[in-house]
Amino acid sequence: MKITRVETFLVKPRWLFLKIHTDEGLVGLGEPILEGRALTCARAVDELAPYLLGKDPRRVVHHWQAMYRHAFYRGGPILTSALSGVEQALWDLAGKALGVPVYQLFGGPTRDRIRMYKHVGDPEALLDWKAEGFTAFKTGVQSESPARAIENKAFVDRAVERFAALREAGGPDVDIAIDFHGAISPQTARVLIKALEPYQPMFIEEPCQCQNVDVMADIARGTHLPIAAGERVFTKWGFRELLEKRAASVLQPDLCHAGGIHEVRIIAGMAESYYAAIAPHNPLGPISLAACIQLDASIPNFVAQEHTTLGEGYLKNPFVCRDGFVDLPAGPGLGIELDENAMADQIDHSWRNPETYHPDDNSVVDW
Repeated sequence: MKITRVETFLVKPRWLFLKIHTDEGLVGLGEPILEGRALTCARAVDELAPYLLGKDPRRVVHHWQAMYRHAFYRGGPILTSALSGVEQALWDLAGKALGVPVYQLFGGPTRDRIRMYKHVGDPEALLDWKAEGFTAFKTGVQSESPARAIENKAFVDRAVERFAALREAGGPDVDIAIDFHGAISPQTARVLIKALEPYQPMFIEEPCQCQNVDVMADIARGTHLPIAAGERVFTKWGFRELLEKRAASVLQPDLCHAGGIHEVRIIAGMAESYYAAIAPHNPLGPISLAACIQLDASIPNFVAQEHTTLGEGYLKNPFVCRDGFVDLPAGPGLGIELDENAMADQIDHSWRNPETYHPDDNSVVDW
């Protein structure tokens, strides 16, 4: 089997899909996207195409090594996002060629179904999803305005009050994580985490920006709550520092950014040796979700899966969530097939990252 064509196309609302075509008629699917940088990622994939054309797609790990190491300049969000989507498509082809799901290529499933979690902002939404069987949720820091470097008691009290309302609605049996989104300063994060402790969040996600791992490690040492991070960390080398410095005990690699399915499986193995758990980041499309589910099925230290879509309007057979879980897909490769007819009016977009400024002084605010 030989690769004959590499094709990318923009898909609403903000995604980039990839098809890798072969001379045997099999097509591999991937999602090589970085939010707000779709055109840049598409060009990066184009630059990988000359290497891929004419090669057997089933040598997935060999191709990953070649594309990563021959670039000389390694890592970073753009290059690893392009590489991640290509790697997903290669695994899809490898599984399709053998007629088995990708998780079978990694030794078979470690679980029978995949726990999903929902994003919620208010108690009513949580109760609605709880009634559907969900037991895991995530919310954000809810406040009247973006956080300043040092926030006042009113800011902290409001954020905690709103989380407490979710806890009261859900009860002690549900898991509710809270995402600081890296937009809270370390000075405020420490105070806010301490105030949240009585309500036992499932984890505190990105309590501050992850670029200084020592600062995050210092925050982690100051609380008994699990710290989660990793959506903006790339490859095993980036996650090594998080683990070695005990900066996070819940890792959140994004399979569209961190290097792909196999790379995140390596990261999961590293995490296991530190008794750390994996909760893959995924605010993207159905191909990304399909890749995550293959990974979730093949590792022992999985927690719960983030998602924004189950593939309705994009997949011929969207994923089905029952009682907060998705059954393992039985189809070959990633186990999905795009619904080209349904997607016809979803092609192309011009989505950009939001631009936010603080109402007090018009200073730039982290997204």
